[in-house]
Amino acid sequence: MSKPPKLFVDRTIEVNAPAARVWAVLTERQMTDIWTKEFSSGGPKFHIESGWRLGSDVLWKADDGKVLVEGKVTAFEPNKLLRFTVFDTRSSRPAVTIEDGITFTLEKGKTTELRVKHGDFSVLPEGRKYRDMSAMIWDKVLPEIKALAERRE
Repeated sequence: MSKPPKLFVDRTIEVNAPAARVWAVLTERQMTDIWTKEFSSGGPKFHIESGWRLGSDVLWKADDGKVLVEGKVTAFEPNKLLRFTVFDTRSSRPAVTIEDGITFTLEKGKTTELRVKHGDFSVLPEGRKYRDMSAMIWDKVLPEIKALAERRE
C-alpha cells in the first residue's frame, strides 16, 4: 500500500510593506492576538505565546491559560523564514518531517511576498477535510496580516 500524497495548504499574498513590518505582525503578541482570532471561530478564544527563537515553545493558549495547541520553532531567520510545529493537545501526535507545521516565508522586493505553507495533513484521519478547513481559514487570515502590516506605522 502506497503512502498517501502529502497535503499542505500553500498560499501567497503580496504585502505593500517592508519584510520587517510583516515579520512584526507574525510575531508580536498584540498583532498575533488579532489574526489568530480566525482560528478560534466556534471554539475557545486563544492567543499565541512564544519567544520566537529556534527551539522556542509555541503555545496556543485559551483565555483560561489552558494550552490547546503546542509546538516548537523549527526554523528561524528574522524577516525571512519562520516555521513551527503545531500539535492539538487533545489528540495524538503524528510523526512529522522537517517541512511540517506552519511555515512563513518572506521574499523581499518592492513589496513583501508572504507565503504560508501549513501541513502535512495526510498524517491525520480525514486529512483532506482538515486541510480544506485550514485553507479556508488562511484565506481569511492572510488578508488580515496584509492589512495589519500595511497600516502599521
